[in-house]
Amino acid sequence: MIHPTALISPDAQLGADTSVGAYTIIHGNVRIGDGSFIGSHCEIGHPAPRAQGRPLVIGRGANIRSHSIFYEGSIFGDGLVTGHRVTVREGTQAGLNLQIGTLGDIQGTCQIGNYVRFHSNVHIGQHSTVGDFVWIFPYVVLTNDPHPPSEVMRGVTLRDYVAVATMSVILPGVEVGQGALIGANSSVSRNVDPDTVAAGVPAKMICRTEEILLKDGSGHSAYPWRRHFHRGYPDEVVARWLKEFGAGASVDSVSGATE
Repeated sequence: MIHPTALISPDAQLGADTSVGAYTIIHGNVRIGDGSFIGSHCEIGHPAPRAQGRPLVIGRGANIRSHSIFYEGSIFGDGLVTGHRVTVREGTQAGLNLQIGTLGDIQGTCQIGNYVRFHSNVHIGQHSTVGDFVWIFPYVVLTNDPHPPSEVMRGVTLRDYVAVATMSVILPGVEVGQGALIGANSSVSRNVDPDTVAAGVPAKMICRTEEILLKDGSGHSAYPWRRHFHRGYPDEVVARWLKEFGAGASVDSVSGATE
């Protein structure tokens, strides 16, 4: 399960049934859970002085694709999945089933919740806080310097169930409330209330999220999205959402299908 060209420190701890691809380097200060896959040409546990000796801990069942770099000093829950050429700096703490798209860049010193989805080319600045079940679409940037260049850092906060559409920029110190939607190509400089839509440059409140209808002819509201979109989430999570919304939820989605 270990390619003969891989370089693995004898101090690294690899779980059972872990595979390592060609020309990958795994440094000593690394702990990888059972059943994980590390693709080719990766560097896992890259040394980082700011990590202050803390290990890189990756949970069970990870799938890290080729040419990705993870610095030491971060912790990831079970089920981590990446695209190709991902970079994650030290000080990142993430929950279960984080997904990072190709060319994703997490600058470290940030908190990420459970079941978060980053699409390709997403940049997460230092000191960002991302809640559970957040969706961030391609080319989104979370910034942190209020008057660049400076030594001042104010991270962005995205609460649970937030969705940030493609090409948007969230400016330093902004908090986006639970269930809010940020429209595509927006520049968000002020806090966004929960369950509202903000869009534009600068972004302004457009409407309540419940006013947006699904484009499937059903006439149902598209938000909260967890009422009808369940693909890729575990049964226990979907069951909780179905209970939350009762008859208004998509019963067929228990098996992963959506209406």
